[in-house]
Amino acid sequence: MYNNLVDRFLTYVKIETQSDSNSTTVPSTQTQVEFAKILMNDLKAIGMEEVEYNDTNGFVTATLSANTDKEVPVIGYIAHMDTADFNAKGVDPQIHENYDGKEIILNKKLGVKLSPKDFPNLKNYIGQTLITTDGKTLLGSDDKSGIVEIFAAMEHLISHPEIKHGKIRVAFGPDEEIGVGADIFDVEHFNADFAYTIDGGPVGELEYECFNAANVNVLIQGKNVHPGTAKDKMVNALSLAIAFDDALPSHEVPELTEDREGFFHLMGLQGTVEGARMAYIIRDHDRELFIKRKQLMRDIAIRLNAPFEDERVKVIMKDSYYNMRDVIEKDMRPVELADKAMRNLDIEPDIKPIRGGTDGSKISFMGLPTPNIFAGGENFHGRYEFVAVESMERATDVLIEIARLAAE
Repeated sequence: MYNNLVDRFLTYVKIETQSDSNSTTVPSTQTQVEFAKILMNDLKAIGMEEVEYNDTNGFVTATLSANTDKEVPVIGYIAHMDTADFNAKGVDPQIHENYDGKEIILNKKLGVKLSPKDFPNLKNYIGQTLITTDGKTLLGSDDKSGIVEIFAAMEHLISHPEIKHGKIRVAFGPDEEIGVGADIFDVEHFNADFAYTIDGGPVGELEYECFNAANVNVLIQGKNVHPGTAKDKMVNALSLAIAFDDALPSHEVPELTEDREGFFHLMGLQGTVEGARMAYIIRDHDRELFIKRKQLMRDIAIRLNAPFEDERVKVIMKDSYYNMRDVIEKDMRPVELADKAMRNLDIEPDIKPIRGGTDGSKISFMGLPTPNIFAGGENFHGRYEFVAVESMERATDVLIEIARLAAE
């Protein structure tokens, strides 16, 4: 239906753009800078205006001018350039037409299979055209599907001037996967009334509620002496680390929670008797429960430090993002517009909280309400990632319909 959609997707996913959480540059990797240059050239080629690259924040932005004299809102469409922390070099996308609902051999040599037994969601795509990995890398549908869908929607509107629309701003940003991409997004320069991140999963997803999130480092200072003479002298940092984790609610972890249930997630533990470091993330949709989770970790540290003269357990916290519902529920226009667009296209909106975050969560708190809508991919961040061509076409349909409805 959209002539360049699949070809552009197959081209873009082969370009390695993985972000790097250890980097101090913006973007975090040079490959994203090079990809930004490609996007700029391609935006100009399809007829977009005001194509710019911001050296400060790594965002590519562009404009599609309004073709109506009506006073209508300026809409923004946003997607991210980077891919996740999984092998992203040498991506070799595989096309499976008229999927039959059976097991797909991704890589015979490695024994990698995409099976409905493991992923029942595959049954939703019988008869469709799937794009998968070759079993060695991720695919990059997160979020290059979103990028090509924005491109396809802009191309369609440019070539069909009979579809009236207001001014549309697009942005492609870096480092979403490492949680810093939107930190310095220039909302004032973007100059939209509301926006959407096209960064969701299956067809119908419409999300305006996400976690409140914080990163936590627990630093533990032990004291190592010979175990034969350790009585009343040794302080085992590893034992304190175990005690700290044991003091948290054992059932409030990612593998035992769902929907709006929050959690504590131990991401890493390194240490010896002399010292240890624990890395956690805290998540909760409810702001008050989020605050209580943070306080619980502080209280545990206080309790573990009580027997010692010196502070042995130190908790360092940094909030990452907040539940964008707190902003968007004050102006539900973008949600209502997307809901109506989907229903007009016979897509049943699946409105639910994100068990994660998007760039939109940060951008919303910068003053630009930015809910998230589906891009179509599934099984993100690994070798089992896939997307249906039909899902990307449906996402493109929604972007066009949102623009059309906003101009009515």
